[in-house]
Amino acid sequence: MIPNDTTSQALANAADGAREEQSLHGEILSRLRDYIVEGNIPDGGRVPERQLCEMLGISRTPLREALKVLASEGLVELLPNRGARVRRLSEKDLGELFDVMGGLEGLAGRLACENITDEEIAEIERLHYEMYGFYLHRDMHGYFHVNQLIHQKIVEASRNTTLKATYANLAGRIRRVRYSANFARKRERWGEAMREHETILDALRRRAGDELSDILFRHLRNKRTAAVEFLNAGGVAASEPA
Repeated sequence: MIPNDTTSQALANAADGAREEQSLHGEILSRLRDYIVEGNIPDGGRVPERQLCEMLGISRTPLREALKVLASEGLVELLPNRGARVRRLSEKDLGELFDVMGGLEGLAGRLACENITDEEIAEIERLHYEMYGFYLHRDMHGYFHVNQLIHQKIVEASRNTTLKATYANLAGRIRRVRYSANFARKRERWGEAMREHETILDALRRRAGDELSDILFRHLRNKRTAAVEFLNAGGVAASEPA
């Protein structure tokens, strides 16, 4: 049966509605993720559903759908019939997670140098200078967001689906403490991180896989040190295992 004009319009309207709903879900998820990552709820703290619904202008159903996604990312834990809470990380958790992340990023760097296009390198270079602008203006939110994009772009350039999925799963678990640890960095350490990114970009331009792999692993090791220092100084992460 050939659809008539009325049926076609109905299908188009349904498709538009689905796209709008998907877009709204993505916006809610992004805002909620940022709210938690930026430390507005303490580690181990319960997620205040009513307050967040009012802040986001939504009902509890879309909020809980977003929380399920954040739970799959490792940012929150869902409690049976008791809502959700922000996941705690111990020093041991952080050490293990950053070591694995360093290994994954090192592998991603090596593979990226084999597969990345000139256009992708140009995009990472553009992001690098955008991040540098945020660094100069001490804009932590902008700096962190673009920093994460750069690392994500390198992982995507590896063209390895399993690597990308594993990286995404672990990245969510340490995103919050990585963000918070930036505030504990001394000015020299932040400058050092920017210089490390200069060497990352340089090795990527030259497609020097082994060199980029080593740089990325050391870069993550330095981030681990900053995160553990922040943890031990009484930062947002917990000092005891979850």
